[in-house]
Amino acid sequence: MFDILREPDDIRVICENENTDAKVRVEIKERKLYVRLQADAAYPEFICMRWNHRIKEPVKIMGDKWERSYGDMEWHSLNGEIFMPWYFLANNGDETVGCGVMVQPNSFVSFQCDASGVTAWFDVRCGAKGVKLGGRELLAGVIVCEHYTDCSAFTAAKEFCKVMSPNPRLPKEPVYGSNNWYYAYGKSSYEEIMQDADIIAELAGQNENKPFMVIDDGWSVNRCAGPWRSNEKYGDMNRVVDGFRKRNVKPGLWFRPLHDKEAEELHPEWRLKKSEPGSGSPDWIKIDNGKYLGYLDPSHPEVKEYLRAIIKQFRDWGFELIKHDFSTYDMFDFFGDTLNGKIAIAKNWAFYEEHKTSAEVVLDLYRLIREAAGDMIIIGCNTVSHLSAGIFELNRTGDDTSGREWSRTRAYGVNTLAFRLCQNNSFYMVDADCVGVLEDNIDWKLNRQWLDLLARSGSPLFVSLQPEMLTEEMKQDLKEAFRCNSKQQDIAEPLDWQYNNQPQRWDINGEVTEYDFVMDSYPLLLDKKIQPY
Repeated sequence: MFDILREPDDIRVICENENTDAKVRVEIKERKLYVRLQADAAYPEFICMRWNHRIKEPVKIMGDKWERSYGDMEWHSLNGEIFMPWYFLANNGDETVGCGVMVQPNSFVSFQCDASGVTAWFDVRCGAKGVKLGGRELLAGVIVCEHYTDCSAFTAAKEFCKVMSPNPRLPKEPVYGSNNWYYAYGKSSYEEIMQDADIIAELAGQNENKPFMVIDDGWSVNRCAGPWRSNEKYGDMNRVVDGFRKRNVKPGLWFRPLHDKEAEELHPEWRLKKSEPGSGSPDWIKIDNGKYLGYLDPSHPEVKEYLRAIIKQFRDWGFELIKHDFSTYDMFDFFGDTLNGKIAIAKNWAFYEEHKTSAEVVLDLYRLIREAAGDMIIIGCNTVSHLSAGIFELNRTGDDTSGREWSRTRAYGVNTLAFRLCQNNSFYMVDADCVGVLEDNIDWKLNRQWLDLLARSGSPLFVSLQPEMLTEEMKQDLKEAFRCNSKQQDIAEPLDWQYNNQPQRWDINGEVTEYDFVMDSYPLLLDKKIQPY
């Protein structure tokens, strides 16, 4: 098959203004292709690189996603109109080729693969405008390409992820436990979260590695927004942490770093400024000069100090894990399933630091959170996958599962676990999201299969349990799942993933396990071209 670890056949630089001096320099060394961009007067937006190669054999292609997946990962035929963020795999039955960029690149990189070759796009914009490099040379990305034979496509994918991400940051011991979102959905209190902690402690039993109890949205004074002070239902957060520790569970906390209603009102200069609104959120307001004010701009120096102070507060309360959410949406206006090859959709806006690419701004945000968090474990949610790798210990790799709709859990949970499990322990620990138990919404015969697969996947298991719905049968299944997942020593591989985007046949520790994620819960009738969850 093809190989892109060579000089491109064509290189183009697209600029916001006239391209008077933007130039690309490529260098190949140690099986890596370094792509560097320099400009002074020109404001580059994109680098386009092309490798021509006529593909005449039957090939299947699989690409990655910008941030989370949305039930949409699969192997497909050659289609040059499909953009694939970060990397893609090609398989002809005998050989698998991996093409991509090393993690933490300074641009948003996507690929297209057609019958005549491969195209790579480097989005080097600052927001939606050309970046003002001012003469500096930017390392836009480092391309890698590897070929694998005598192994499955999944094994090849795992090996290629290690090539792209040789230095992951992993937790000292496996992370598992509970997140209260998928039964509480933001409605909880000190008393209720302590009841949750009691249940999790009981299910973990004598496990040497103790579980986490992660408080999701609903603890702060505003729904899904700061200021990050506890509301009257939770009270003193030091007391919450003490309550968890007395119950032998580890404390974790959710927050949304770039949306604080109080800070946005007091400091409108901290906010992103765009010439058109975002996704219709009520949190966007129009100001007199025709600009729209969005969420907090992570490149603004005072926002950076604000974030450091917030995370320090979480540490002072005693939390050992933070889960941060919504930052891709808050910067780029949409979730990843709506973003295309041009990650910024709104026109004519830039971050405060106009001399940095969007990828550099995002990396700065992630590194700030990492530094401020110290030894706390970090879970990124709605975070840019390739930019998270090596910085955060865990990453939510798919959109939300559900405590209400099994069809959503099957579509989003099973899909992201199967297609991104190859990244586990290489990029970060893969969090495919929760097993949700809420009233009588999902039959346990279905949910227990999802529980079993997660528990034995070698990746983190989180559950979300409505206390009064737990039966003795459920408790026994959950205890065994926690016992197994507290170690995360299992090795799992989807066997039917090249023709089924919700794989049901899995090799777990050398034995084939057959799941039935459909049974009598048929897919829902569509309201649109795809399921509008």
